[in-house]
Amino acid sequence: METHGRTPSRRTLLRSGAYLGAAAAGLTTAATTPARADARHDRAAVAYPPTHWIPASTSNYRVSSRPTSYPIDFVVIHVTQETFPDAMKIFQDPAKQVSAHYMVASADGYIGQFVREKDVAWHAGNRDYNNRSIGIEHEGWVDKPEYFTDELYASSAALTAAVCDRYGVPKTRAHIIGHSEVPNADHTDPGKYWDWDRYIDLVKAA
Repeated sequence: METHGRTPSRRTLLRSGAYLGAAAAGLTTAATTPARADARHDRAAVAYPPTHWIPASTSNYRVSSRPTSYPIDFVVIHVTQETFPDAMKIFQDPAKQVSAHYMVASADGYIGQFVREKDVAWHAGNRDYNNRSIGIEHEGWVDKPEYFTDELYASSAALTAAVCDRYGVPKTRAHIIGHSEVPNADHTDPGKYWDWDRYIDLVKAA
């Protein structure tokens, strides 16, 4: 696949990936005015895990103003069927017409954010569900459970819990769903090796 620009190393991303709520909300600066201080306090209460902003191509998502334009009702769990770097290149390729809000790395639970939560990522294969969901990709393959590490589960669960807390999404299987459960979906991820009971327990504990 064609690479657009220089891809940063994982070490570089980790060193510079200390964004908390601001990055998760799609905000990349933190001024010290009282209003913004209050906003930072509100975001901190949601307890987002550290993320790093790696923007997808603007051709691969739709700018919106959620939750004003659409309510956020679901978190959709995906598996990339690619390595993290290769999936990142796909999201940055304007010809691919696909993206997710977040992607979680297998080895260390590192989280990259590719689309702001207010915007509509193209991940579910269903326009209505795209409009009303946050999409989280997980590095790995549906038939290789060794990619679903403790670090990946813990990091992803903390992220999903924070998203649910922010938008009032119930922490249940009816609202935290797999890509394969989206109506008219033609994907099988996250697949039979994804431990839903463990994951939901981690989300609730977070």
